[in-house]
Amino acid sequence: MLKKSKWMLLSVAATVGFAFSAPAAMADTMSNLKDQQKQIEQKKDSLDSQIGEKNVEINKNKTEIQLLQEKIQELNNKIANTNGKIKHVNEEIAQTTKEIDELKVSIAKLEKKIAERDELLRERIRAVQASGGSVNYLDVLLGANSFIDFIDRFSAVNTLMEADRKILEEQAADKQALEEQKKLVEDKRAQQELNKQKLIDLKASLDQQKVQQGKLVDQLEAEVAKLRAEKADLEEDLHDAHQVSEELEAKIVAEQKRLAEIARKEAERKRREAAAKKAAQNKNNSTNSGGSSSPTVSSGDWTSPASGRFSSGFGGRVHPITGVYKAHRGQDIANSVGTPIYAAGDGVVSYAGTMGTYGNVIMITHSVDGQIYTTVYAHLSSIGVSSGQSVDKGEHIAAMGSSGGSTGSHLHFEFHIGNWSSKGPSAVNPWRYVPL
Repeated sequence: MLKKSKWMLLSVAATVGFAFSAPAAMADTMSNLKDQQKQIEQKKDSLDSQIGEKNVEINKNKTEIQLLQEKIQELNNKIANTNGKIKHVNEEIAQTTKEIDELKVSIAKLEKKIAERDELLRERIRAVQASGGSVNYLDVLLGANSFIDFIDRFSAVNTLMEADRKILEEQAADKQALEEQKKLVEDKRAQQELNKQKLIDLKASLDQQKVQQGKLVDQLEAEVAKLRAEKADLEEDLHDAHQVSEELEAKIVAEQKRLAEIARKEAERKRREAAAKKAAQNKNNSTNSGGSSSPTVSSGDWTSPASGRFSSGFGGRVHPITGVYKAHRGQDIANSVGTPIYAAGDGVVSYAGTMGTYGNVIMITHSVDGQIYTTVYAHLSSIGVSSGQSVDKGEHIAAMGSSGGSTGSHLHFEFHIGNWSSKGPSAVNPWRYVPL
């Protein structure tokens, strides 16, 4: 579709070229130029609007990408924090494993001690069984041969009884300690493994979220790339439109040059008529009014094009719409809508119609003492002349308005030495020539 628009623009240029090559009336030629210029301006406006829409979409996607990247960064921080926790748990597990290894040594010693006691107890039981099922400590005491032997036997019996009691107590305590240590180690390790698994699950969830966010970023970046490609195509079309527009501008200038010769001839005719009229007046010694359509026409070659307040002068200024400092190539005269606009000098209308930010505009080609000048009257509410028409200084040609790039009713008046150009040094301060 974008390429199709290029062919349309090229066909427009071809049409204009044909208009200049074919033998046609001057007014028809300028009318064709006006129509083609209007079509190009409309096309440029449409392309500008589409490019603006693409920029909005690109900026919107960029904003979404930025938000997603912030979320991904947040996920990265959470993942890093989780990895830190996993590392800490792994270190705790490693420490617990070390403690378990140490406890295993302690447990092994306890188990060995318990086993030795078990063997000792089993020996005691076998000794008891061998003696008839019980040990009669009283018989041992009564079997003493003397008091000293009795004392020795009594001490031995006490020692044996205390040893048996301590053995049983130690055996019970060691078995309980063994069970407690085993349970403590197993519980601690189980809890650590559980914490580790929870962290691993959390990290897996965060990784999955990160993958999903990354996919969204990829989609948005692909969309941005697509929009940029579409924008590039539109800008290429806009470039072509500008090229055609410049070509039309060149043709308008060429047409103005052609009309300049007509303006010279018209100026020469009016000089001859004026000389003849003056001779007749001198002969009759009377005055003959020219019936000017303007209430006050200055003497000389130029007159003011409108009445009103001077709102903006020639030179650099901050543009009231764009806010950008740029050259102002004319003089602005503000007044109410419909205020009459007059031709600043004798000449031929070289353009009358709509042109870009000028809005409704009239261009008049003048010839003064062999020098060509062009005056421009922009932002008009209505146009009262047509291309190729000869006009007199002070003739009513239009009405003031606010068409095109304007913030209020006013006349934007330009004065060019030579033919009009949208750029270049041809525009000069109107004050140098026109009694505004």
